[in-house]
Amino acid sequence: MPLYRYKAVAPTGEAQEGEMDGLGQSTVIERLQAMGLIPIKVEEATAASATGSAWKTLLRKKAVTQADIAVFTQEMATLLRAGLPLDRALGILIGLSANPRVLELLTQVRNDVRGGAALSAAMEAQTGVFSRFYLNMIRAGEAGGALDLVLARLAEFMERSKELRETVKSALIYPAILVGVALLSVAVLLVWVVPQFTQMFEDSGKALPLATQIVVASGDMFQHYWWALILGTIGVYSWFTQQLRRPEFRFRWDKRLLALPLVGDLLAKLEVARFSRTLGTLMGNGVALLTALSIAKDTLGNAVLAEGLATVAARLKEGQGLGKPLLDIGLFPKLAVHMVMVGEETGKLQEMLLRVADIYDREVQNAVKRMLALMEPVLILGLGLVIGGIIMSVLVAILSVNDLAL
Repeated sequence: MPLYRYKAVAPTGEAQEGEMDGLGQSTVIERLQAMGLIPIKVEEATAASATGSAWKTLLRKKAVTQADIAVFTQEMATLLRAGLPLDRALGILIGLSANPRVLELLTQVRNDVRGGAALSAAMEAQTGVFSRFYLNMIRAGEAGGALDLVLARLAEFMERSKELRETVKSALIYPAILVGVALLSVAVLLVWVVPQFTQMFEDSGKALPLATQIVVASGDMFQHYWWALILGTIGVYSWFTQQLRRPEFRFRWDKRLLALPLVGDLLAKLEVARFSRTLGTLMGNGVALLTALSIAKDTLGNAVLAEGLATVAARLKEGQGLGKPLLDIGLFPKLAVHMVMVGEETGKLQEMLLRVADIYDREVQNAVKRMLALMEPVLILGLGLVIGGIIMSVLVAILSVNDLAL
């Protein structure tokens, strides 16, 4: 039977860690509960995971990451739902934490809570760690007396967001490798292979074909001015990132991205999924629609869509609802907008928003698969054409030097 590593809490509040074999994760959880323990985390203990944990501990970042926040959010939700008071739950998490930065963060939060501050205020005091969305969710949970449920929903939201990001990142790994191989292959040809024939071409005294002249000049440039190319690339990247900080440049750039075939559609679906899940989750926890819309707008990465939502918020203040202004700005997919309008009409807007998020999560995954299926042959063909073109230009020049007909 597989071996599972677990973290659990005894009724006395004592944290326990260990290993247990079982047919599955649910079996181990049931056995821990039968022993009177509260399971916090149960995962399969493999050699690979043990090695990965050791490397993570060795290379752990000083800053608190979103992954760290997701872990202790899930653990805190489990403890609160088991009936433990907030102060005790925080104390248990401090005892379980292996990350010094997380340990420091939780200690400061607990100290503020013991001093009489609400959990949301204690978290907000940790500047730059918790997002506005996260803090408003906690406030809503405190106001409604359902902090454990809100934390569970937050953990689920963060897990779904992580899965969506990982889907996109994983899909881009292979194209990135192909592009890297292409650039490396071209560099090797221009820096080491082409110069081997340059002297022979110069000694022939004959005019070389235009394609060969371009390849030879490119090889000379790579060989003697590689440092200038690197500096130029860094300079262009720095200039571009600096320009993106300017609202007007960012707006124009994001507008061009949305207009691109395939890429624009993928970006729009990605933003719709993020916006709908954020808005639906906030509304489901008692946050007013206008406030939730303002928070959800800040989670969007595209300036054009964010500005469109600002217009929607202004019309929402005038009592025009959500669906009609979304339809009028024409930036969001019509299916999503009509589902929102149906949700408003039936009084189930929050449920419909979460359903829209689920639909467009799947749409993003399908769109990424389609783009990857199209990108792979295009990149391979492009790589073959570039390398083949370089080789053919050299061969044509050699035949020309030796007065041989093709």
